[in-house]
Amino acid sequence: MTFAPALIAPQPRILGGLLRWLKRSGMFAAGVLVVIVGILIAPLPGPGGIPVIALGLVLILRSSYWAKRMFIRAQYARPKWVYPFRRLLRRNPEIAPVFWQQALRAEKLVLRRARRLPRGRRKVRRFIRNRFG
Repeated sequence: MTFAPALIAPQPRILGGLLRWLKRSGMFAAGVLVVIVGILIAPLPGPGGIPVIALGLVLILRSSYWAKRMFIRAQYARPKWVYPFRRLLRRNPEIAPVFWQQALRAEKLVLRRARRLPRGRRKVRRFIRNRFG
């Protein structure tokens, strides 16, 4: 019979779909695990939990269609909040500039009236330019 070899041999399309599903499920599980670790790290001193949570959310976004739909809704509602995540989702993400920009944004929110930090940062920048470059 001609149908016997077709039933015994695995179909490449089914195998590829299974591997794709396993990869997406593994990335989703890893993202959830990283978010949980970030939440556990958050009470420690320093900003340790925030970048870890952001990395976990990026992993979840790359692997879940539901999360992508929610991300698009959030992008329409709050584009300034979502933009850093969009930059981290690119093929070659700019990790250091994104975190630097977010640190400056957080400083601006927390210290609206304190003018010492921006002046101090300018002095440090001038010192480094004069000394090293």
